[in-house]
Amino acid sequence: MKFLAITLIVHDRRKSPRERLREVVDNAVLAEELGFDGFGVGERHERPFISSSPPVVLSHIAARTRTIRLFTAVTTLSLLDPVRAYEDYATLDNLSGGRLELIVGKGNGAAQAQLFHVTADDQWDRNREGYELFTKLWREERVTWEGRFRPPLTDAEVLPRPLQQPIRIWHGSATSKASVELAALHGDPLFSANVTNPVEPYEELVNHYRERLAFHGHDPATALVGAGSAGFYVHERSQEAIDAYRPIFEARLETFQRYGVPPVFTSIEDAIERSSILVGSPQQIIDKVHRYHARLGHEVMHVQADADGLTERQHRASLELFQSEVAPVLRREIPSRPFPALEVTA
Repeated sequence: MKFLAITLIVHDRRKSPRERLREVVDNAVLAEELGFDGFGVGERHERPFISSSPPVVLSHIAARTRTIRLFTAVTTLSLLDPVRAYEDYATLDNLSGGRLELIVGKGNGAAQAQLFHVTADDQWDRNREGYELFTKLWREERVTWEGRFRPPLTDAEVLPRPLQQPIRIWHGSATSKASVELAALHGDPLFSANVTNPVEPYEELVNHYRERLAFHGHDPATALVGAGSAGFYVHERSQEAIDAYRPIFEARLETFQRYGVPPVFTSIEDAIERSSILVGSPQQIIDKVHRYHARLGHEVMHVQADADGLTERQHRASLELFQSEVAPVLRREIPSRPFPALEVTA
């Protein structure tokens, strides 16, 4: 199994945007030092997030790191001009030495309609069209294309050319079969959010993905699946992990209540039992990941890159313990295919 640390760059007034963004970069450097395989930056366009520009943040991370793979989580192609997105990410691919991995999705949030005039009626069509043009631009040096949502291209050359050929694109999936269908049609890997609900709806979507892979002529045995986790704190003693994370979880419940969102899990104990949250001792985390792997068959998983209410000391100790006592066992017991090797041609 391989492990990513991911942030959506949640921001509050305790830190300035400058401080919070620098913290994200520092966390990526730490993730590489500790042995994580990848670091992901989300894309959101409304409070409480300041993750509106993943390629800029990831480019800064690329300059501070050497080996860790750089993930988008997710790139909202439904909102972006695919040509401009291609230019940004092809540049990042070159600057990072070919370490880029894209997770694409339609995105979510009420601000999308206001800022980008993308609605529930057209977001999936925009996402599909954006994906198809983006990948065509990545593969071909000159592109002729016509679609619904941007001006056509005629023998267009878009620069720079990327370093990786082809780029691997994951499809982020929460609850909709539309994202699963696009992944299966093109034989691309799937990254299940696996955050808000118990495992059952995510398992259903992953199984549907494998069925659709076969329908579209791809071997479902080769399906590559990633999955998220809803929270993270590992401690040598289980009860100390629970006690430390309890106020964080209860603050989350208060936020749900403030926004009128009914919680799926009503207590930290309920979340540990029924959600993907990883809170407990190293052995408890190992056992839980195995249970989820039996349902999802995932080879890649992410954990929270941010302190998320923990102290800096607790956060670092948790990441260190995960990499020293949890990750080595899971890497050994759950085989995973290697990430793409960099191939530079003359």
